[in-house]
Amino acid sequence: MTMPVPERDTRIDVLRALALLTIFVDHVPGTVFENLTYKNLGFSDAAEAFVLISGISVALAYGSKFKPGGRLLSTLKMWRRAGVLYVAHIVTTMVVIAMFCAAAAFIHRPDLLKMINIEPLLKHPPEVLLGIVTLGHQLGYNNILPVYAALLLAAPVFVLFVSYRPVVALTVSGLLWLIAGIWQIAPPNYPEPGLWFLNPLSWQFLFNIGLAVMLHVRRGGTIPVNRWLVGAAGAYVLTALVWVHSPLWGQITWFDLPVVIGGFDKTFLSLPRLLHILSVSYLIVALPAVSNFFRTRPDNPLAILGKRSLPVFIAGTLIAMVAQVLKLINPGGFAYDSLLIAAGIAMQFALALYLEWLSGLGPARAKPARDEPGRASFGVRPVPARVGGY
Repeated sequence: MTMPVPERDTRIDVLRALALLTIFVDHVPGTVFENLTYKNLGFSDAAEAFVLISGISVALAYGSKFKPGGRLLSTLKMWRRAGVLYVAHIVTTMVVIAMFCAAAAFIHRPDLLKMINIEPLLKHPPEVLLGIVTLGHQLGYNNILPVYAALLLAAPVFVLFVSYRPVVALTVSGLLWLIAGIWQIAPPNYPEPGLWFLNPLSWQFLFNIGLAVMLHVRRGGTIPVNRWLVGAAGAYVLTALVWVHSPLWGQITWFDLPVVIGGFDKTFLSLPRLLHILSVSYLIVALPAVSNFFRTRPDNPLAILGKRSLPVFIAGTLIAMVAQVLKLINPGGFAYDSLLIAAGIAMQFALALYLEWLSGLGPARAKPARDEPGRASFGVRPVPARVGGY
């Protein structure tokens, strides 16, 4: 007797799709729609959502397989995926450089070569090309795949550690985040001075939180729903919403605390940003009305787009760079912005739907539930609220 395959939980796909589309809109700066995205609602933005979902996806894809006898194969698969991300990043980087060079040459706009960190390539080609290959030189708006590839390279250690000692693993992960933030430790840029825009030593903490939570749920655990926790998360989210639209948002840090604790730095994933994405995620999981809002049928276009995340992300990056060039050449207005954004989003949906259609042309292949990154749901368990102590 074969066990029935549980229905894919599309909430993860939908949330991933929304993160990808938000990243696309944010990567075309200057449009009116940039003021309507998730980053305007609080301290975190779509990058935090993407990394958290990535940790959850790794737990779903590899967590149940990472057992004696299967660890080597799972490790090789994760490293292969990291290699795919690396190649995708290099190809995307070179295509983006070619786009800006073509626009500078044929539209006679040499100023475009000073954008998104392309200018160092013209001044020091050998060094910058080496920097691109070694990830030491990254273009603006092309920073997510390197940190994701680095996290996947370390993922086998993360999965093994979190599987056996989740509390200790998260404690060590949190200490690494804190140390990297206080002492500003991150992979260096090359040949230009500075550090990676998204520091994997910091962002691994968020990735591991998503990984640990989903491994806990897959083993039959639940996420407790407590009215005090819901209230605290809701209050924090509302406070962040007001904060980012007030003069308070302009200050680098507060109370002379290290920026990683009292500021809003994205490179080192400052505590206010981390708490914001965790609060938003907790509310989505804990409130059924909110959680079910993101649940759709598997054939919903949003679910399909989130399922085809890597090719959609690459396409979205290239389309966003084209839109940046067009926006720089002709700033336009609301109608122009609407056309750029709508066309870009439509092309990403078209690509996702095409890939889904293409995958269905061959013979049907049933996969076990554990192979699907969206095949498990968050377990939530209401717990009585306690007043006056622990």
